[in-house]
Amino acid sequence: MTSTAIRTAVVVGHGMVGHRFVEALRARDTEGTWRVIVLSEEALPAYDRVGLSSYIGSWDTAALALPGNEYAGDDLVELRLGQGAAAVDRDARTVTTTTGEVLAYDALVLATGSYPFVPPVPGHENAECFVYRTLDDLDGIRAAAEAAGPGAHGVVVGGGLLGLEAANALRMLGMTPHVVEYNQRLMPAQVDEGGGAVLERLVSDLGLHVHTGVGTSSIEATGDTPANRLKITLSDESVIEAGLLVFSAGVRPRDQIARDAGLEVGPRGGIVTDLGLQTSDPHIWAIGECAAVEGVCYGLVAPGYTTAEIVADRLLGGGGEFPGADLSTKLKLLGVDVASFGDAHGSTEGALSVVLHDAAKGTYAKLVVSDDAKTLLGGILVGDASQYAALRPLVGRPLPAEPAALISPAGAELGADALPDDAQICSCNNISKGAICGAIADGACDIPGIKSCTSAGTSCGGCVPMLKKLLEQSGVAMSKALCEHFEQSRAELFQIVQVTGIRTFSGLIAKHGRGSGCDICKPTVASILASTSSEHILDGEQAALQDTNDHFLANLQKNGTYSVVPRMPGGEVTAEQLITIGEVAKEFDLYVKVTGGQRIDLFGARVEQLPLIWQRLVDAGMESGHAYGKSLRTVKSCVGSTWCRYGQQDSVGMAVLLEKRYRGLRSPHKLKLAVSGCARECAEARGKDVGVIATENGWNLYVGGNGGLTPKHAVLLAGDLDDATLISYIDRYLMFYVRTADRLQRTAPWQESLEGGIDYVRSVVCEDSLGIAEELELAMAKHVDGYRDEWAAVLDDPEKLSRFVSFVNAPEESDPTISFDDSGERKVPVLLGMPAVAATAGK
Repeated sequence: MTSTAIRTAVVVGHGMVGHRFVEALRARDTEGTWRVIVLSEEALPAYDRVGLSSYIGSWDTAALALPGNEYAGDDLVELRLGQGAAAVDRDARTVTTTTGEVLAYDALVLATGSYPFVPPVPGHENAECFVYRTLDDLDGIRAAAEAAGPGAHGVVVGGGLLGLEAANALRMLGMTPHVVEYNQRLMPAQVDEGGGAVLERLVSDLGLHVHTGVGTSSIEATGDTPANRLKITLSDESVIEAGLLVFSAGVRPRDQIARDAGLEVGPRGGIVTDLGLQTSDPHIWAIGECAAVEGVCYGLVAPGYTTAEIVADRLLGGGGEFPGADLSTKLKLLGVDVASFGDAHGSTEGALSVVLHDAAKGTYAKLVVSDDAKTLLGGILVGDASQYAALRPLVGRPLPAEPAALISPAGAELGADALPDDAQICSCNNISKGAICGAIADGACDIPGIKSCTSAGTSCGGCVPMLKKLLEQSGVAMSKALCEHFEQSRAELFQIVQVTGIRTFSGLIAKHGRGSGCDICKPTVASILASTSSEHILDGEQAALQDTNDHFLANLQKNGTYSVVPRMPGGEVTAEQLITIGEVAKEFDLYVKVTGGQRIDLFGARVEQLPLIWQRLVDAGMESGHAYGKSLRTVKSCVGSTWCRYGQQDSVGMAVLLEKRYRGLRSPHKLKLAVSGCARECAEARGKDVGVIATENGWNLYVGGNGGLTPKHAVLLAGDLDDATLISYIDRYLMFYVRTADRLQRTAPWQESLEGGIDYVRSVVCEDSLGIAEELELAMAKHVDGYRDEWAAVLDDPEKLSRFVSFVNAPEESDPTISFDDSGERKVPVLLGMPAVAATAGK
């Protein structure tokens, strides 16, 4: 036995919950009455298992490490990595480790977590079958995916929360993912039939093949190529040939060591505890997923953290009890929001449901309320979960407005002031609104400050939007940090790149950021690098930062093909160029459409066909229209004074000049320009980011217009300009926008966000109030001088050309899963996910 002065707690397991227990005990044990020995089977200390998918791409284990997970400098904590527990002797109060060492304990805390359930499907032991649980699992999946090659099919058995996470991981690894779910809908525990239908349609449109209402009958090793090593037969007799399979069909409590020690376990597994997390042995506690609290296991991190806190309290003489669990979940996969909270399925007696299903927008919202419609019981949000942070804390409380108004786009907007102080904002760490407001009052002036003071937002991150609302409500100036990896705004990062000359993302984040980056900062930095240099966007490290469209210099369409849009400045095209476009469309069997921006779009090109198509167009004197980039798209024009009897200036000539000047200019969002030859406005210039309208005396310049979700008319910047002044003003305006706008901020909201609005823009652009007019014009001149067609640059570079294949290991083969429907008047794509039987390879 250990000394009575300092007792020993042995913790079996060093996952997120085990680490939380050690943190809680050491923070509260101010007298140093406990020493802690932590046994960890894994070679790495505790890491963020919830964020496992963020490991993909960076492959940096340090980025997932939980803060303080090595307990450096703490003499009362001993962490033993790669050493688990083999047996427990309850009479002697000892634990025998996997290395044979015997450790004495005064308290034993079992934090063994859970293990993935693998259905007993014939063939489940195949080497290409994986589970999705640890970093080692992801390393194995990565190796198999790379061997299978881009586009190869990967199957996930299980369509729950973790199953969709695994499918997203396969997609991020370049595979074509299939999800096989035995239930009739995806995420059956979280969403109802209506929400499941919307979710399935959204993820199918984004590239997942979804098979619901079927099971997996057998898995056979084929011995074929790495892309087709498995033949997976489903219960409906359909077959998927795949490179790998991931089981994500639920988890089971890891309770074997407790069973072997004679502790009570539940009928369905789990180490039975009371509300204080004490097992049938008074010296042994269980926390996290392995614990069956009064017979119930909880598989989320939030209740796991609660159990850890309670046991830390108990070991120090407290009387904490498990209060129950908030099983709310919110996730975003493939850009699709899904949230579920409270009594989402309406199991409460007398419960009523209010549903808003917008099929056109792909959204589904349901609120479950009491029989008098006054109390919120729960809800489901699919496609748009923006109200989750405000609604979840209201569960069990009176509704501040009519239920339908709370989920209607035109209805009531729930602010932070609608919540009482005792409303739970962060369910993972049980942090109330009052605690957060208290931290703000004490000086926490940004999200990192609130996280540091309260731990709110440090786990799943679902409450961060509400933290921002609370900051705004308090009057605190909000941080303009681009993301959690860069404290700087986009504009500040632009200045850093410009001043320092840093030309790589890795160099920028090493000196001015932290971590390994994310899908927010990587493409943003890629855009900044492109805006400040004439380097090709596929040169060096930049290629890995691009999204799919920029990576392949073409727009990805629904069925995995691409569209090709050659540039036509001013809408002008020669007869020979039109003939070439027609010949290309005929030869490659492409769908042809004249766009609203006076160009011709060619749809249905396979990835390996892109360079062949580009070559034909380039040879005919055409170039990339940049329809895929956050850059200049088109400069629309009417025929102007050269043809129209009302025209006052040569609108076509000006449009051609502007388009050739600004082509390839990378910016925070897409840019559209237009030139009208007279006030009749046939080119609709006032609906564009930059609009030019001819007058008798020259040109009127309008800025800040756009279509889209929130259309805006451009406003007059200056009037009756000559050609040279017009161009200098547009140069200044566009470069000022590129330098100072936020990520994905169009010109209209950018202008409105500036203090002084259009008057301030006018003072900078026309009056040079900041003294930077010459600098802005020189920056634009540098862009113009350095422009080179991106398609032509790929055609001249064998290394870049090698990217444009369906299969790296078989570059001569086409993707056999791509298909079209020619039965109607128009050729249309057959969407991914529609065929019941997958072929041998994929995009």
